[in-house]
Amino acid sequence: TAVAVTYGPGLVGALLVGLATAKAFAWAHGIPLIPVNHMAGHLMAAQSVEELTFPLLALLVSGGHTELVYVSEAGDYKIVGETRDDAVGEAYDKVGRVMGLTYPAGREIDELAHQGQDVYDFPRAMIKEDNLEFSFSGLKSAFINLHHNAEQKGESLSKEDLAASFQAAVMDILMAKTKKSLERYPVKTLVVAGGVAANQGLRERLASEITDVKVIIPPLRLCGDNAGMIAYASVSEWNKGNFASLDLNAKPSLAFDPIEEN
Repeated sequence: TAVAVTYGPGLVGALLVGLATAKAFAWAHGIPLIPVNHMAGHLMAAQSVEELTFPLLALLVSGGHTELVYVSEAGDYKIVGETRDDAVGEAYDKVGRVMGLTYPAGREIDELAHQGQDVYDFPRAMIKEDNLEFSFSGLKSAFINLHHNAEQKGESLSKEDLAASFQAAVMDILMAKTKKSLERYPVKTLVVAGGVAANQGLRERLASEITDVKVIIPPLRLCGDNAGMIAYASVSEWNKGNFASLDLNAKPSLAFDPIEEN
């Protein structure tokens, strides 16, 4: 019926390959081309669990993004808060590299964290500030400095405790800002999506602490980047008649608009 394709955000090389393929397919079959925002794909993959009711809030956490999004209706996405520096997935990967873990490191850190204890006092940046913004660069730097200083002194640190302490700090930040967003924008549904939504520590914290709204998380196979999520997001674009011409170009820095405060 149509071809849906990611045109941003992302690495420009990958986007261009996908666009070229989608355009060729659409042209050859004489069917419409639907442009999709990559992050909308992550969010709308929650439809695979159950039909979404609007308005809703979404916490999108991935290697390149950490943002809170208000969705008034399918296809209408507005950012209410986002990271000032590193994305949460990026912080996981940089910490994992210091620890000598394989890339991407999120899954391994999560597994180690469940075996260790939160014994290192890592910072929780902006956690008490009355805004919906995130910051992970200070946490990342504190972790790297602790690890580097121990190496210079010839001290050995427990990977399990390091992972547990890092993950506890990350989750405290994510949960604090998510709770504040739910207070500021009362909704009945919270969608949590993106690659980091596969993190079992995050899922456990959500299950125990977010109890007054319905929390919907896509299945593990739809948390990482996949074609299915783009298909789900394309439905609302189709319903709005949002089609693209064959000169559609990649937008590596494509982003949702910020919400307009009353």
